[in-house]
Amino acid sequence: MMAVPKSHPRYESLKKRELIIKGVKEGLVAEAGLIAHGRGEAFDYLMGERTLPSGHRASLAAAALLVTAKHPVISVNGNTAVLAAEDLILLSEMIGAPLEINLFYRTEERIAGLTKYLEERGANNVLGANPDKQIPGIDHARSLCCDEGIFSADVILVPLEDGDRAKALVDMGKKTIVIDINPMSRSSRTATITIADELTRAIPLLIQNLEGLKDKNEADIMKMLADFDNLDNLKRTEQEISENLS
Repeated sequence: MMAVPKSHPRYESLKKRELIIKGVKEGLVAEAGLIAHGRGEAFDYLMGERTLPSGHRASLAAAALLVTAKHPVISVNGNTAVLAAEDLILLSEMIGAPLEINLFYRTEERIAGLTKYLEERGANNVLGANPDKQIPGIDHARSLCCDEGIFSADVILVPLEDGDRAKALVDMGKKTIVIDINPMSRSSRTATITIADELTRAIPLLIQNLEGLKDKNEADIMKMLADFDNLDNLKRTEQEISENLS
């Protein structure tokens, strides 16, 4: 992996690119993940490479939904793992949610590699290697899931866009929290709550907001959820991007 000097004006961005490239070389990230990451970078430029006010609102609502969940699960793909493994593991411990590997370009080698990658960084009970259920309405590998994980979850955190599966989960009656920097994607539009933000900003902010809810009573938390409208918040995201460009 190329050594990126911290003095470089695009240090953080280049560091993430190198992690994705390394992930491809090690078989953790699908080659298509390079394209997905680049598309995300483009949206981040439009946002000014910062969390927008709408992103903060969505993160607070997402934290409220997670603390009220009975069986939350965090879905993990290759890009997510190589960019934010440690933060995802911390989040899973905070809310008692297992990590479940779910891949579009699924191979047993990738599943095994990602399981090892997460476990080496402290993850326990990583699911996905032995799926025993299928998500209805999906005709590809992302339909494969675990009964003790995604299939039985009431709330699922879905980092990064995956379109048809996000909709299928909603059709199953599940609540979904999508982290997708593209406010116009299918995932963003069908989610219960969409955090339109860059992944490595969104997860630490979500952890911070979960910490902040420890002193809140149940009535306050439920009001936060009731007051949040996902489609309205996405419209605000688009407005904030437009204002940033002007």
